[in-house]
Amino acid sequence: MTDSNQTIPSIPDIHDGALAARLQSALDNKTKPLGALGRLESLALRIGLVLGSETPVLEAPQMLVCAADHGLAARGVSAFPSDVTWQMVENFLAGGAAVSVLARQHGLALTVVDCGVRRDFQARPGLVSRRIAAGTADASVGPAMTPSQCAQAIANGREVVRALPGNALLLGEMGIGNSSAAALLLARLAGLDIDGCTGSGTGLDAAGLARKREVLREVLALHAAASEPLDALAAFGGFEIATLVGAVLQAAQERRVIVVDGFIASAAVLLAQALQPHVAQRCVAAHSSAEPGHALLLKHLGLEPLLNLDLRLGEGSGGALAWPLLESACRILREMASFEAAGVSRKDS
Repeated sequence: MTDSNQTIPSIPDIHDGALAARLQSALDNKTKPLGALGRLESLALRIGLVLGSETPVLEAPQMLVCAADHGLAARGVSAFPSDVTWQMVENFLAGGAAVSVLARQHGLALTVVDCGVRRDFQARPGLVSRRIAAGTADASVGPAMTPSQCAQAIANGREVVRALPGNALLLGEMGIGNSSAAALLLARLAGLDIDGCTGSGTGLDAAGLARKREVLREVLALHAAASEPLDALAAFGGFEIATLVGAVLQAAQERRVIVVDGFIASAAVLLAQALQPHVAQRCVAAHSSAEPGHALLLKHLGLEPLLNLDLRLGEGSGGALAWPLLESACRILREMASFEAAGVSRKDS
């Protein structure tokens, strides 16, 4: 897929030993026992490194929800019909979805991107059209996307993020059938067995899950030669995942903090990381999904989730729920007093 190479920006290593030492020293000197704020301290350290600041401020956070349909859904891999994709896009825009509610609660600007939904939408605020086609092709018959479609979707994601303000990007998605695409991508790129990567998605029963695994094994076998990241992405889809790959690459290049939601959003980060190995440095895993593949994926990326609430909704809902922890981590660095400033005695040495 050489025609996709031009869409992949270089992502430099942001490791800075001196800054890390200053951040750790600042945290250690706050008015608390050493390490008493636990993982909130490591979160503060990570955000400070991403933003290159000892006093990080999260500005104009953007919730980006990318939506598209999947041809593979015709094989019965989801408990819901494909029409739910466009219906949920309308729900996002009307403010009635979980991510809409949580974005309002936490002051997150919500942008919904039509990457390839099988429905035309009326233009309105909050909706961006970057439609490639009316859903991907059926991956059990041939590649879900052509190389040029894959490249265009990645370029679209980069373009969308370039137009958004702020220094933090929260990832969301919608697409009936996209947990199958995520499972296929994880199995291929991480070299894992597809059964362990595959869950019930939107709520398949035991028979439905067995059928889903059978279909996904067929798809993997059909595309056995699609081993490189972009080839696998084109083979398995979808348009929303490829658009999120571009969004992640652009956000990483701009040193935005990237808040990763569930299994499908994490699959986009997996692809971006496979293309540029320093992407995960900029990422915060919001939660561990109830989808079994998600824990495997986060382990592969070396990311530890902030929350474990047995969520399996997607949309960016987990990212929105975790968002206050990121704000708290930054405030600890900026506002919490040191022992010296507060006149508080340290523990006897």
